[in-house]
Amino acid sequence: MKGRYIALYGRQSLYKEDSISVETQIEYCKYETHGEPYKIYIDKGYSGKDINRPAFEEMLSDIEKRLISSVVVYKLDRISRSILDFSNMMEVFQKYEVEFISTTEKFDTSTPIGRAMLNICIVFAQLERETIQKRIADAYYARSKKGLYMGGRVPYGFRLEKTTIDGIHTSKYVPITEEAEHIKLIYAMYAEAGTSLGAIIRYFKENHIENMRGVPWNTARLSELIRNPVYVRADADVYNFYKSQGTNIINPIEDFTGQNACYLYSGTKDESNKLSKLTDKDLVLASHEGLITSKTWLKCRNKCLENRQSATNLKAKNSWLIGKVKCGKCGYALTVTKANTKWGRYFVCSNRLNMKACEGVGMTIYADILEQYLFTAVKNKLCELNVLTTTDEPVMDHKLNERKIKLGRLEAEIEELVCKINNANEVLMKYINEKIEVLDAERTELKKTIDLVNNIPCDKNMLIIVNPADKWEKLSFTDRQAVVDALITVIYISGNQIDITWKV
Repeated sequence: MKGRYIALYGRQSLYKEDSISVETQIEYCKYETHGEPYKIYIDKGYSGKDINRPAFEEMLSDIEKRLISSVVVYKLDRISRSILDFSNMMEVFQKYEVEFISTTEKFDTSTPIGRAMLNICIVFAQLERETIQKRIADAYYARSKKGLYMGGRVPYGFRLEKTTIDGIHTSKYVPITEEAEHIKLIYAMYAEAGTSLGAIIRYFKENHIENMRGVPWNTARLSELIRNPVYVRADADVYNFYKSQGTNIINPIEDFTGQNACYLYSGTKDESNKLSKLTDKDLVLASHEGLITSKTWLKCRNKCLENRQSATNLKAKNSWLIGKVKCGKCGYALTVTKANTKWGRYFVCSNRLNMKACEGVGMTIYADILEQYLFTAVKNKLCELNVLTTTDEPVMDHKLNERKIKLGRLEAEIEELVCKINNANEVLMKYINEKIEVLDAERTELKKTIDLVNNIPCDKNMLIIVNPADKWEKLSFTDRQAVVDALITVIYISGNQIDITWKV
């Protein structure tokens, strides 16, 4: 410790007759020097609520220069009234091998009891840290549930504008015209079958569409942009998408009218900030209007899910007929396997493949041939109906969205009644069963109406009539699955017989 000295620190916020002066504090501290050299640091007129004090800051600077061996105070609260500040200060003391002594409390870190007291203080400091963090997190969560802007990077396509929501001063997103057009172009291109993120970047480069914020376009940023709900005009379909993904949706379904966009926040259980992970996230309607229709946004969003979760569906061993084709002899689903032949994939009865409990369909069903056969059958059916469309910007059918909102309310009401069954007596049970029966019947009829509107051209203003044969060629793997699911109930295959049960 040669060449170092003892620091004597005194502080007094206000002079009071019954308070101890800084001069008296220093006199007490001198008893602890035992003849060693010392330097006096005094802060007059400063509170102990924080460490923004000139003499204290000078002392810390001297500690960092390794000029001080010990710090002596009259009482612990003279140096700090904040446990958190005191804990941070002790970390500095330990780093530079500085002992701490409180003359009246016999708090001396050179002794075992003194170090024990230090550890107790650190425990309380940690408690204070965690309490502060919890308060901040709770305040953040409460504000986010109101759809308020919570800070962070402003998404491409928007700027901030001051606003007031429910008496709270905040900000909201306002479109930047040129950037918003880029956003619309990105979604329109990615919604097209076969268009990749790389293809969009190449197109932007060839057409000199530069990122106005100084960062080159890349697939990671495009993927983040496409998955962000701040761009969607959120309706019941968006609500149901996030509900199916396990997202905690703050607003009721009737608020999803197809106008406002959404914020996606990390929930109370999930600290991840990734847009790709939706479980335990919170979705809340934003104050600004969306730029992209729900149909286009969901098509792009589901394409992202397909790329991330169902990449195996695009491998050669799979088929867009999976789930629809069944064995005509046992009723089990046909699955696709791979052979080392020029035909590659073929269908086989899963009951025969797994348990040898079925003799099979009686012939080898090559996937390419069956897909071509069903392609022709579906194409002919579409030509009869003349309804297939890949147009991404239809006029919004508000009545359809209202029906979907009503369906969501019915399902929520049924779910609430089911939860009450365990605690119901006989009379209440009878009422619940009758109520559920009525609601379920209404739900079934409403769902049929929604499916009919979605799949059949009952209103020419709602669906644009196109040439289905031409459009089918451009459909993605997922879109073909969706069309088959909309048109076909089941396909039974046995021997040379293929029986298709159509929905329409």
